[in-house]
Amino acid sequence: MAIALCVILFFSGTVLSVTATDYTVGDSSGWANGVDYSTWTSGKNFAIGDTLAFNYASGAHTVDRVSSSDYSACSSGNALSTDNSGQTTVPLSSAGNYYFICGVAGHCANGMKLTIAVASPSSTATSPPTGTTTTPTPTINTPTGTTPYSAAGRLSPASLSLLMVGLMLAVKLVVAV
Repeated sequence: MAIALCVILFFSGTVLSVTATDYTVGDSSGWANGVDYSTWTSGKNFAIGDTLAFNYASGAHTVDRVSSSDYSACSSGNALSTDNSGQTTVPLSSAGNYYFICGVAGHCANGMKLTIAVASPSSTATSPPTGTTTTPTPTINTPTGTTPYSAAGRLSPASLSLLMVGLMLAVKLVVAV
């Protein structure tokens, strides 16, 4: 009986583990002029615990976290935080909208701005307001190079199959004892 319980716990723990995602803003282009950050966010589901990594030439740009109104006005005068080190990492520690701009003159007005929505653990997907990104849901950890499977308590077909095999093995062990 103890072996069966161990098998069940092992399979349920490995199948249902949800992990955070580290996003590199702009992917290989980084935080730079000429990147369409609305396109970059498209299809991404940001969740609490994820991180954003902004990569750029030190001193050439800034990463300013700002309010919604300052984002719209491209104003960094009241920035909630600012960095110009060249490698800025921002943990997404709470649900809600995050707004980022480059505070260098003219950069934000030329499109160097990013807004993302971080889903709360219990939220469901809804249509985003015009000009923003899609509403995110947590994601199941997937192998590198694959598209993450969106989940809100759901399992992918492969994970479900693995769980079923584990349960069948557990049942056989219980019956054999």
